[in-house]
Amino acid sequence: MTNLLSNRDLLARLIGFDSTSQNSNRPIADFICDYLDLPGVTVERQASPDDEKLNLIFNVGPPDGPGGGGLVLSGHMDTVPADEPEWTTDPYTMTESDGHYFGRGVCDMKGFLALAMNASASVRTEELRHPLMLIFTYDEEIGILGSKHLARSYEGRRRLPTAAIIGEPTSLKVVRMHKGFLGFKVVIFGKSAHSGYPHLGRNAIEPAGTLIQALKQFRSGLESDSAPNSEFFPEVPFAALNIGTIFGGAAPNIVPDRCEVTCSLRTLPGTDTQPVIDRVRDVVEQALGESEFEFVVTNQSPPLLLETDAKIYGMLTEQIGQTSTHSASYATDGGWLQTLGMQCAVFGPGNIEAAHRPNESLPIAEFVECESIVERAIHVFCRSTS
Repeated sequence: MTNLLSNRDLLARLIGFDSTSQNSNRPIADFICDYLDLPGVTVERQASPDDEKLNLIFNVGPPDGPGGGGLVLSGHMDTVPADEPEWTTDPYTMTESDGHYFGRGVCDMKGFLALAMNASASVRTEELRHPLMLIFTYDEEIGILGSKHLARSYEGRRRLPTAAIIGEPTSLKVVRMHKGFLGFKVVIFGKSAHSGYPHLGRNAIEPAGTLIQALKQFRSGLESDSAPNSEFFPEVPFAALNIGTIFGGAAPNIVPDRCEVTCSLRTLPGTDTQPVIDRVRDVVEQALGESEFEFVVTNQSPPLLLETDAKIYGMLTEQIGQTSTHSASYATDGGWLQTLGMQCAVFGPGNIEAAHRPNESLPIAEFVECESIVERAIHVFCRSTS
């Protein structure tokens, strides 16, 4: 594909793909690869373990430059479903009204993808002294899975740009920290029997009651702990534990032979994840005692912490005149990408409160303003000799 679309038209094309996480993202990934099939642009299509989905890693310009440097523009290709009956338009046909674009994924986060694609496609690669890299991931919405896969496979492979913009919808505020996410489940095993002869079985649900009480106590302890960077999360200044689901039993007249409790824990920046996992496991083991059970970490995404002296933070905050620190209680791809040595700033057009809802919208003015800021970042980190 040689003729570039306008930012608006490119965004409309991206909205037209139903890239809900339950689907393969190969159709939208193929379109993006065709669009960026340009001189000086190379792409790595990194397949997921099940080969159903792709991470895309584009390199524009030199693979490296003097003294390192360079810039990563990162976003996820997947969206949440658009099944809500409150949609007033087709969620996969972008519409425009009252200064906003509407459609599923328009702010979370295909708006930034469109800007990143056109900005990279428009540069004169011979002018770049440092690499410009695009990292577009799969399955961010269901567990930050694509960036986790990329981070673990890329570790030690090559030197990557240090500066990164994670284009989540922040209303053009620079977010330099966010909480991490830890998902875990406890499966308790019993023995089924007729409820008239309970002595022949072993009830798996009853120990779950003890476990839930222990987890509630643990949660209370977390809420009173002194945690790093808690002052930047005034609404929830602690690691937040949620007991999410419990499943067990087959019928009232059968002694249940299995019960599963799933939970999530959102950790603060500056917190090491492994000690938290060890603490949770200790709580579970003490609560269940001699019961037969399995403790499984189902998902893990590190918290993000960007220091104020990072060049990318200074550049972005200067551009928008920001003087205060902003944080987020959700996780992003930046948590995993920072483990590759990237200094990740979360910054993009759109309001997170408009995401994951019917009639998802993106202010056109923010979309336009973000374009110039992305272009400025490319100049500073990829063209500049300093």
